[in-house]
Amino acid sequence: MASSSFDQLGLIAPLAQAVRELGYEQPTPVQEQAIPLVLAGRDLMAGAQTGTGKTAAFALPILQRLAPQASASASPARHPVRALVLTPTRELAIQVEQSFKEYGKHLPLRSTVVYGGADMDAQIRELRRGVEVLVATPGRLLDHVQSKTVMLNQVGILTLDEADRMLDMGFLPDIRRIIALLPKERQNLLFSATFPDEIRNLVKSLLRSPAEVQIAARNAVADLVTHVVHPVAREKKRELLAYLIQTRGLTQVLVFCGTRIGANRLAHQLRKDHIHADAIHGDKSQAERLEALDNFKAGKTAVLVATDVASRGLDIEGLPQVINFDIPHSPEDYVHRIGRTGRAGLTGEAISLVAPPDMEALAAIERLIKKKIDRVLVPGFQPDGGTVATLMGREARGASRRGDAPRVTASRPMAPRPQRPQGDPIFSKPYEPSAVPAAPAPKPEEAPQQSKRRAPQLAALLGGLKRA
Repeated sequence: MASSSFDQLGLIAPLAQAVRELGYEQPTPVQEQAIPLVLAGRDLMAGAQTGTGKTAAFALPILQRLAPQASASASPARHPVRALVLTPTRELAIQVEQSFKEYGKHLPLRSTVVYGGADMDAQIRELRRGVEVLVATPGRLLDHVQSKTVMLNQVGILTLDEADRMLDMGFLPDIRRIIALLPKERQNLLFSATFPDEIRNLVKSLLRSPAEVQIAARNAVADLVTHVVHPVAREKKRELLAYLIQTRGLTQVLVFCGTRIGANRLAHQLRKDHIHADAIHGDKSQAERLEALDNFKAGKTAVLVATDVASRGLDIEGLPQVINFDIPHSPEDYVHRIGRTGRAGLTGEAISLVAPPDMEALAAIERLIKKKIDRVLVPGFQPDGGTVATLMGREARGASRRGDAPRVTASRPMAPRPQRPQGDPIFSKPYEPSAVPAAPAPKPEEAPQQSKRRAPQLAALLGGLKRA
């Protein structure tokens, strides 16, 4: 066994046993560096790319710090909230709380999760039982504070998970309100994939002489993820997506759309192409989102079409592909989207379908990740000749100067393109503005009469027209 292992991080026996039972052998770099700092009581800001084990990096040392106060008593008074974890999304909150349960199963510590879109009464019953670890989304936590169903006056550890995403979603005022309710003497931890300048400003007011752990460069992408761009005519994007899924036999792929309506429409079209697909986004109820996610993880659904609500926090074991159907407007969102694959030391593939209007966004992504993404044309779907050179970049321009045709390849041999079934044109036909007939121009001789008619009407409105 290598010299670095969980045994050398100083974990107490109940936690070490849980780690072994989960099959963990070697800590990830963020765990190896962060756990001793948290155990020492230091404030901490830790940045690491997604899929590197950030949750265990704070959950394990938090549980160990709470262990001396653990109680087997059934009295709620013996189980006050001592650790508070804030997350930006419901899905991430659920996963984090589940991790606390798994890591702390041999300790008499209780945890629960509260988030919006779920039954408030059921959450109140859990809180009244008493819990030491509370994982919450900011809005729902403030609902409980207002209802006086949770007390935060004994919180000794505050963790902000995916702090940059919480700021992106406008949670900063809520976070400040929550912080004002906590004891001033406490340990503060910030864990995130990125640390933009806004987070560093928050750090100055929140953390005290924090230790800093930066495992990867800001906005870095996982080394085990391969990137490919398929230039495509805009009107052929849906056909190309179905073609890739069917001819490559993709059985578990996460597809990102820019809008909720677009996600619904795309999932509908894929089903008409005989592909098992579902959509997940903010307009769906929590029960619908959990069902869609569970079906996807279980392999009942081959394609999960998501908005950026799924780009943070979703931990889908062994997810092989992520496809950007719509290129994100923010290049940072590209990093978080593809962070769903290539996790925990596994390989992954990030595929982007790029139409001519997406070129500016693609260039911003390449500048951020400092990587030129390979372009691969799929026969039958490429844009017209006037835009291929622009989409293919330097390679196509060089071919053009030599008089060659741009390289047209595919990532693997593909079968003939399947015929799409005829369906509802609202889902398959590009939007076209309706033609509104222009009003007939008045005849020359009618113009003076029309002008004369307007004058009396205006005078009548002003009260200056006499009756006949």
